[in-house]
Amino acid sequence: MPGKFKIEQPKIEKELPQGNFQEIYYKDDPYLDACIITNCTIDREKIDKIVLSQVVFKNVTFSDVSFRNIELTDVIFDHCDLTNADFMAGSIHRVEFKDSKLLGINLSDASLGNVQFDSCNLNLSAFGYASLKQVKFDHCSLESADFYECKFKKVMFDACSLNEVNFSRTPLKGIDLSSSTFQRLTVSLEDLNGCEVSPDQAIGFASMLGLKIKE
Repeated sequence: MPGKFKIEQPKIEKELPQGNFQEIYYKDDPYLDACIITNCTIDREKIDKIVLSQVVFKNVTFSDVSFRNIELTDVIFDHCDLTNADFMAGSIHRVEFKDSKLLGINLSDASLGNVQFDSCNLNLSAFGYASLKQVKFDHCSLESADFYECKFKKVMFDACSLNEVNFSRTPLKGIDLSSSTFQRLTVSLEDLNGCEVSPDQAIGFASMLGLKIKE
């Protein structure tokens, strides 16, 4: 089917040792690998260029954290709270966010490849100037999210809430919005060229453009 594509899953061992986020302070470089971190709060941490590889976070709250230029490879966030987390300019590959709260997360200028957001709250999230390749948003809420001047390649929105999303200067050619819902988007007519929408959505876009639909 058009718009369908395969996303590489995080490559993680089935059995991981319990990890402690504080371990990164005992290393020459801020990195953490091959562990699972559960049921804790990571509070007020500010670390630039932290590297996380083959790490699972489960039931973890990230409170007031700034991890700019973060490198995430083969990482899973399961039932986590990343509200207002700052991952600006991050490199995020083979990462899965499951049933997590990412309200207001900053992913601007980030590079995302083979990333899945599954049943997540991404309202007010910031993706401005980001590059997204093979990224799926599955049953997510993205109300008032900002995708200003992004680069999309094989990006899917499946049954998402997209009301008031900003797609300014982001070409939507090949993007299928037909299964998602919204009352209004910020998007230019030229960037809608090649975007797939439902009949009802097409009527809504026509109304946005000032056209009057005759019954």
